This record gives sequence, C-alpha cells and structure tokens, in this order.
Amino acid sequence: MRGSSGASLSAAQGRLEPVLRAAGERAQALGGELFAVVDALDSSAALRRTLTDPSLPAAAKSGVVGQVLAGGFDPRVVELVRSLAESRWSADRDLPAALEQLALSALLASAEARGALEAVEDEVFRITRSLQGQREARRVLSDPTTKAERRVAVVDALLAGKADPITVALARRATTAPRGRRFVATMLMVGNLIAERRSLLVATVTSAVDLTPAQRARLTTLLERAYGQVVQIYVTLDPTVVGGLRIQVGADVVDNTVLSRLADARRRLAG
Repeated sequence: MRGSSGASLSAAQGRLEPVLRAAGERAQALGGELFAVVDALDSSAALRRTLTDPSLPAAAKSGVVGQVLAGGFDPRVVELVRSLAESRWSADRDLPAALEQLALSALLASAEARGALEAVEDEVFRITRSLQGQREARRVLSDPTTKAERRVAVVDALLAGKADPITVALARRATTAPRGRRFVATMLMVGNLIAERRSLLVATVTSAVDLTPAQRARLTTLLERAYGQVVQIYVTLDPTVVGGLRIQVGADVVDNTVLSRLADARRRLAG
C-alpha cells in the first residue's frame, strides 16, 4: 500500500500498537470487531466511498462511523475507525485492506502477549507447506463457490487440536473471507506480518527439493549479510523448478533457476 493510503495505514498502526499492548490477550476480541468492520465495508461500496471521500468533512465521516458502529462495538475500535475515516486514501478499497491488516495485527498481538507468536509463525508456515501436495484441499479452501461450512471443516480437519487458537482463527478467516486471494497467499501474508512483528525480514525460497539444514544456514547467513538484519527463511517446494533457487525478499527477486536462465536466453536470442 503506497502513497496517502500507506501513510494512513502507518499512522493507524502507530496509534493501535499501544492499545494492543494494553489489551494483552484480549486484543483478539478487538481483532474480531475490526474484521466485522472489514466485512461491512467489503459488502457496501456506498459506505466505502463515503468514508474515503476527501470532499466530505471529517466530522461528517466520523458521524457515519458512529452510526454504523453503534451496536456495541468497543470504544477503542470505534475511535480507530473514526481516525481512519478522517485519513486520506488513494482508493476506497484501501480502507478495508488497511483495517484487515490492523485486525490481523490484533490477533497476532494477542498471541504475542502470551508468548505464542513464534509458535503461531511456525504453524502458519507448516500449513502452507502441508497444502503443497494437497491440490483438492487447496482448491476447496480457495473456492468461493464452496460453502463456508465445508471450507471451515477442512481447516478444522487440518488443525483441530494441533494448533494454537490464534492459528486456527487466522486460518478460518483466510478461507471464509479470502478478499480475492487464495488461502495459501493469505497465510503467507500473515507470515510476513508475523515476521515484521518479530523484526525479521522474510525470504521466500522456491526450490524443487527441500534444503538441508546446512544449506538453510548458509543461505540465511548470506541474506543477513546482504540485508543487514535478521532473516527468516520460508522454503516452498515446486517440482517445476529445474535446478537453482528463486528467492524473494520483499520486492527483491533473485531467480537463478534453470528455467529462468533458459527464458532469459530465449529473450536474448529473440532480441
């Protein structure tokens, strides 16, 4: 999220963090209310346009927020949404996207408050890895035409009794409200948010075969030297990759696979 939307989200994150720290484990409830606001905005283009209209006075938009959230929302949530409505947005859909990130941060802060954030991070990554060989499960979890109850049942079958309650809540949200993303993409986004919260840089490595512990350690060292900060490596397996690795760190992509080199050679020949 860039421009005015990025600045508005950053300011909102700064305001929310002290609230989440004070809430401790109860931050999960705040996250649930923020998700409810996201759903309301996603379902109403008129409401999105009203709350992001730069020509409307801040007081008018604040009044709309008060009316919409009059049904028992936590005052801290109401105040946050009011401040967001008074901020500037590059596009109306950036507002619910920002609120989604803040809601996810609330759930992660709840896990962090009881020392479970690292465990949630590991579980989120294991979910994405476990689904790589389960094409039907991935399809069901990302298919909007499949009933939500069935999608949640698949999540529960994967995680019931095996994962932290926050991990389960995140996975259920990812499949019941995908917001145009596939399930795995949403869980990878969550992984990135966790890494940011733990002050880590995420490197997504795509390879045809899994890396050995020694290879992971060496790659981590190389990346940490290059970026000057702690790096968390996530390895995803893709059998179509022929040799080499594809490494993505933020917007940076290093593609040294055989297929990439062949494609580059074809472009050079054609040019």
